[in-house]
Amino acid sequence: MTPAKPAKNATPHLPEDYDARISGVLPHYSSFHQETIKLIKSLPSSPKVWMDTGCGTGSLVNKAIEEFPFTKFLLLDPSEGMLEQAKQKLSSCPAGRLEFLKASPTQEFSPKLEEKPDIITAIQCHHYLSRKDRTKATRVCYDLLKDSGVYITFENIRPLTENGVIIGKRYWGNFQLAHGRNEEEIEKHLERFDTEYFPITVEEHLKLLRETGFRTVELFWYSYMQAGFYCIK
Repeated sequence: MTPAKPAKNATPHLPEDYDARISGVLPHYSSFHQETIKLIKSLPSSPKVWMDTGCGTGSLVNKAIEEFPFTKFLLLDPSEGMLEQAKQKLSSCPAGRLEFLKASPTQEFSPKLEEKPDIITAIQCHHYLSRKDRTKATRVCYDLLKDSGVYITFENIRPLTENGVIIGKRYWGNFQLAHGRNEEEIEKHLERFDTEYFPITVEEHLKLLRETGFRTVELFWYSYMQAGFYCIK
């Protein structure tokens, strides 16, 4: 099993290694999933169909499937390796509640779904894309959703100023240092900023989501250099 090509998924870890290491790299990573679930529980009705694009090893769905007993989950990821890990992780779940879609980046996903999703989540996956491809991926999610459907995304974020970028990297690096990473690992990881992933500011995110057509666009979570947004079609 090999890592996905950087153009499609630039995660630096093999899928088998991903879950064990991600919490020491991304501050409050488990909160991304917890807050997503809490937000969806705050919506007027429970989702019938939930699509998780960039699903990775299936960690979000693994948490959500017990919280939403009547929801069907669709899992999409650009990496075959990640999808295989997700299948193993979710192997004890009833087959009728899961559908694994053919590996594809969000922006290249074209198959028609039997039923439009009520929810689409994209957690820490679209910041690997160029601005053009991120715009395309956002449009794909918008088009796939039912009317009044909700899109939730978390991404690495660019601070508003160049000084903010410098301080933000140091802040993030200190978190990783406190969680057992050495300085060489941290430097290598932070060098990926603008080379392997391409963050945009919160303001740019809000503008993109509004221009895509979402009638409600909200920032609902922000810490270090990561942010979460939700939008209603």
